[in-house]
Amino acid sequence: MKIVIAASEVVPFAKTGGLADVGGALPMALEKRGEEVIVVMPGYKKVHNLKNPEVKKLRDGVSISKIGKGIKVYFIDNDEYFNRDELYGDKTGDYKDNLDRFSYFCRKTLELLKEIKFKPDIIHCHDWQSALIPVYLKNTLAEEPFFKDTKTVFTIHNIGYQGLFPQEELSKTGLDWGVFNMDMLEYYGKINILKGGIVFSDLINTVSETYSKEIQTKEFGFGMEGILNKRRDSVSGIINGLDYSIWDPSTDKSIFKKFSLKTAEDKYENKEGLQKVCKLPAKRTVPVFGIVSRLAQQKGFDILAEGIDAICRLDVQVVILGTGDLKYHQLLEEMVKKYPKVISLSLKFDDTLAHRIYAGSDIFLMPSKYEPCGLGQMISLRYGTVPLVFKTGGLADTVNDKNGFIFDKYSKDELIKTIKKAITAYKNSTKWQQLMQRGMKCNFSWAESAKKYVELYEKAKAK
Repeated sequence: MKIVIAASEVVPFAKTGGLADVGGALPMALEKRGEEVIVVMPGYKKVHNLKNPEVKKLRDGVSISKIGKGIKVYFIDNDEYFNRDELYGDKTGDYKDNLDRFSYFCRKTLELLKEIKFKPDIIHCHDWQSALIPVYLKNTLAEEPFFKDTKTVFTIHNIGYQGLFPQEELSKTGLDWGVFNMDMLEYYGKINILKGGIVFSDLINTVSETYSKEIQTKEFGFGMEGILNKRRDSVSGIINGLDYSIWDPSTDKSIFKKFSLKTAEDKYENKEGLQKVCKLPAKRTVPVFGIVSRLAQQKGFDILAEGIDAICRLDVQVVILGTGDLKYHQLLEEMVKKYPKVISLSLKFDDTLAHRIYAGSDIFLMPSKYEPCGLGQMISLRYGTVPLVFKTGGLADTVNDKNGFIFDKYSKDELIKTIKKAITAYKNSTKWQQLMQRGMKCNFSWAESAKKYVELYEKAKAK
């Protein structure tokens, strides 16, 4: 099959979140299966500042690089739109011309495919930034012979981000007013680009099976539940894979001592190393709870903040790495002053420390209110760090009572109750070792996810 991955961020070129990881890993997993894949993304300033991998100018408006064995990555260049420090906005908020920027990206992607004569079976679009591609294909390009047999798959990574713009900006997209109605792009008087992707793509999927069902409910649908329910036969979920070339304790150069399922005992050297660098007492008998997260309400920091004082009075140590909302920064800094031998806080992004937390913690805390997929729980399982999660989205699809701890009522009291349960379990070292080993045996490789995507593409082709 000829497949185009169209995404606004792709590792190793530009990243703000999990979308970039998928954008980089999925094409390589598809290539390994023998599919013919290319990637198209915007040519941001940071892309052109890269030395490795090398990015070369193909012509005015298009640059090119390579990932995997032979996957061409094309960049849609435009200094006016993409020569900026950030991808979507700055500290004052989203860039005001994001509709111009990403409608340009979508139009130019389709023009590029014709120019390079890459006639795709599937264009796989990701999130609202590429959602106009299926809209153009079913409207302005509906009679274009080149795309006659092309089908689209649209992946929603986080339905909270929808690309909402004033209706008077519709002309910027090049679409006519016929698409501005409640069954298409209109949403409470505004243009909703994500909704366009949902309406006009051939198949829709999300990054976990549970999340695909959750977004069809009022609680998690962010206003899109009605339109998704209408298309429920076209909605599915595929869990993201994990790149085990990066996340593997037996080869990880960032951790204090490499270990595997056979040498799981060496995990405790990582615990001791973590306690030392985090200036916590080096006690093997005290369970270390690790958190690597954005400090935000979505990630469960509302209930964690409510319960943190009570948690710190338990027989635990807590190591937190991340940045986010100022109120959580301030609260956690107060807790560090109050409980300096219990809690360690690093308000930054630190890749080495992240690896060390996954390797050295006993329990990985991920109480997200909603989590479309989540990678943290999958990484922690690989490192023999037992996840403790709220039952939602990808967390519900990957963690169960055989490999972790789950609470299903979102509250401070349920969180503390589950933490206490984990502390009690930790004290039984034989059972704990069994729990760790079951987690380390879990396999969330991209090979499995890519196989499911190929099945999804075949389904789209057959429509």
